[in-house]
Amino acid sequence: MMRTGKVILVGAGPGDPDLLTVRAVRCIGSGDVIVYDRLIQQGVLALARPSAERVYMGKPPGCASLQDSIHRLLVEKAREGKTVIRLKGGDPFLFGRGGEEVEYLAEHGIPFEVVPGVSACLSAPLSANIAVTHRNASSAVAIVTGHNADGNDDRVDWHAVARFDTAIFLMGVHSVEDIARHLVDAGRSPATPAAMIQKAYWHGEYVVVGTLGTIGEAVRRKGVEPPATLVVGEVVRLREKLQQLAASCPDLDAERKEVLV
Repeated sequence: MMRTGKVILVGAGPGDPDLLTVRAVRCIGSGDVIVYDRLIQQGVLALARPSAERVYMGKPPGCASLQDSIHRLLVEKAREGKTVIRLKGGDPFLFGRGGEEVEYLAEHGIPFEVVPGVSACLSAPLSANIAVTHRNASSAVAIVTGHNADGNDDRVDWHAVARFDTAIFLMGVHSVEDIARHLVDAGRSPATPAAMIQKAYWHGEYVVVGTLGTIGEAVRRKGVEPPATLVVGEVVRLREKLQQLAASCPDLDAERKEVLV
């Protein structure tokens, strides 16, 4: 009787292979099958064994219909006795549907492990020299999905989010104007600084800086595309000083672009 393999959910972080955890690198190199999302860079996939089967299961923004197929594939490959590496951008359990995947694996008797990854909610602001907390500006951070901001989903308490010093929104490119409107309606000033970071730690990283009153139009005008992270709060204003210091670093990525609005 063939033994059952296992599934390892691996957080691939913000994309740059250098930002993987040591454990993630080891797991990727040990996998028989690599099931990966659209946000996984080729440099990360290159860490897999040449003989490893690579299966692309990337979902375009707003498309959830592929998830059932992913569930079934993970179980099928594990039942073949294989070690399956489920590569997910960021951290598997932060808006990555990793919780649903391990729930499905558990229901079908498949052993699993989860390897944490660096989430874009912290790494994207860092790449743009934004400290999400600062002793003089921010002692609390809210992390919110931007997917449902333009709908009728009432799970987001906008008045509660508006009270946080710093608010970070993932997957909010297409709803940035709605996010800004919700926050202003909940009491935040339209003059509150805001920044949208596109493709943090990727080629084509792009930063748009404005306020809640201007960020929506600026993001649309500059053609910002997913993946991108929105940061709202006074910490955005502090980045100017950090930018000046970072500019003196010889390792600063010259391909990163900056737009101030």
